Amino acid sequence: MGKITKQQYEFALKRVEELLPLVDETMSKNDPKVVELSMMSDIVIDYEKEHFPIEKPTVAELINCGLQETGITQKQLASELGVSPSRVSDFATGRAEPSLRVAGKICARLHISPSAMLML
Repeated sequence: MGKITKQQYEFALKRVEELLPLVDETMSKNDPKVVELSMMSDIVIDYEKEHFPIEKPTVAELINCGLQETGITQKQLASELGVSPSRVSDFATGRAEPSLRVAGKICARLHISPSAMLML
């Protein structure tokens, strides 16, 4: 597909909103409404990926989110990892990144997907 214009995007977005209430999972994949909804959705997705990219979270953001969700303090995490609290603070502020070994332990303890941390 070529470059999608803003007008094409806005048209596709409007059609998606119109088609969504008319389509359900019992309909055939070949139903014209299902086909059009799929095509219009692809246009919207492609345009938004190009014009509204979502930034990947940093290691520091992942760690802070994990701490908040688990209710663990930086000091508790440091003790469990066998590193100093100032080292965990460095990770949580982005001043330093953990080694692979420590990152693996952080992922396990804070329930962070290792792939999320490795994709950074």
